Amino acid sequence: MNDTLRLIYNGRAIACADIPCCDQDRFLQTILEMTGRGWRVSSYCGFPADGAITLYCLLASPADGVLGIIQTICNGTEFPSIAVQCPQLQLFEREIAEQCGIRFVGHPWFKPVRFVHSAVRGHDAWGRADDQPIQVGVMEYYRVEGEEIHEVAVGPVHAGVIEPGHFRFQCHGEQVFHLEISLGYQHRGIEQLLLNGPHPQTLRQMEAIAGDTSIGHGLAYCMVLESLSKSHPPATAHALRGIALELERLANHTGDLGAIAGDVGYLPTASFCGRIRGDFLNMSAFICGSRFGRGLLKPGGTVFGLDQAQREELQNRLATARLELTSAIDLLWSTPSVMSRLEGTGVVSAESAIEMGLVGPAARACGLKRDVRSDYPFGIYRMAQVPIATAHHGDVCSRSSVRWEECQKSLDFCVEQLRQLPKGTHATELKPLQGDQVAVALTEGWRGEICHLAITDAAGRFKQYKVCDPSFHNWQGLAMALRNEQISDFPLCNKSFNLSYCGFDL
Repeated sequence: MNDTLRLIYNGRAIACADIPCCDQDRFLQTILEMTGRGWRVSSYCGFPADGAITLYCLLASPADGVLGIIQTICNGTEFPSIAVQCPQLQLFEREIAEQCGIRFVGHPWFKPVRFVHSAVRGHDAWGRADDQPIQVGVMEYYRVEGEEIHEVAVGPVHAGVIEPGHFRFQCHGEQVFHLEISLGYQHRGIEQLLLNGPHPQTLRQMEAIAGDTSIGHGLAYCMVLESLSKSHPPATAHALRGIALELERLANHTGDLGAIAGDVGYLPTASFCGRIRGDFLNMSAFICGSRFGRGLLKPGGTVFGLDQAQREELQNRLATARLELTSAIDLLWSTPSVMSRLEGTGVVSAESAIEMGLVGPAARACGLKRDVRSDYPFGIYRMAQVPIATAHHGDVCSRSSVRWEECQKSLDFCVEQLRQLPKGTHATELKPLQGDQVAVALTEGWRGEICHLAITDAAGRFKQYKVCDPSFHNWQGLAMALRNEQISDFPLCNKSFNLSYCGFDL
């Protein structure tokens, strides 16, 4: 094990003083060494402190079930880039540059991530003046040269009621040579709102990081507070949280499978899944009053419990939903014209997935066994394992089949937890937060790994808070999936990932 890396477990906190602070060369060498051994970068961020920037890198080792954190100090306005040697860092480096004003020397495609000014005034990494308005949508885009190459621009305003995002295709006829994805049109500054917290509204803000992942992000936040306060939710709360997380996964996977069917013009499955998704959402509403699970979680446990009649009602609803969803998805797999559109479309190789650091179903569709529930178990998943579903072709078909297998596993999990739900209280009082601590919480949202990293000051308030949504890791995977594909396959590939715009743009 590298002696500069401080090990930390998911849902735990350690003293800030226990994190090794090494020089820049050792910091970068450690990242390259550990990623070369199969570790992956979960989070890489920078925070201003005393006129300098402290850089933190959180590394994950699925094989060992542990996390490692390391830090260094950047006193100047430049820092070496290692994105060429470690491609999964390229977006992290650009974000740090934007937020901290550090120029990463040697970055292969160094440009802003979002249409906002640097958070560190007077130290803009691109030399932009504080009073210079940012022209939204105006930036340098990669271009393929050639007389027969044409460029297709999609968005940021779309035909449907969806969030803004710009997609620029470099094409030869119908063949896509390159896709560049530009986001950052709706920066909300959530991470800045969290400073000096927790505030009374913080949990509500966490639930709104990505509206379809309220439980995933809300649970990570609760785990952060519980680790900082050394509080332990009761067993009933862990089970209820797990049920809510799996219902969130079921609703979104079901909706996406229906949307994939719709994108290839197969309306039976599209129609059925649209309705069944609503059934799963209504199950969340049955528990807490919100179809998206908002208001269920609280630090220390859950706001609501379940009595015997409610448990039986949910079990009956899950049994019905299982039958109907199975019938709808069987139609998909048994229709040759559908399968011919899914198989071999939007392929991402396992090698590319590793290089880019993909997570969630997008990674598991490439044969990578990456799942926080198994790799870094938290809550109920420390006692009840959910088998990992994988596929090996990395195409739309694989991403769809992984979704369907996960639906089945989630249904099994919910039924089993409802059957044996522990008796007793479902919440405990939270103790005061400890000061000068670093807490890390990972959950497995339906898109993949969610990472929250919090640092407290001496009074136990948030000095820094960093959120990494799975979409931050996976957008580059969608761009690679379009290489050498037909441009008409973009909607299908896009839906097979179904990444979050707002979760990316915090």
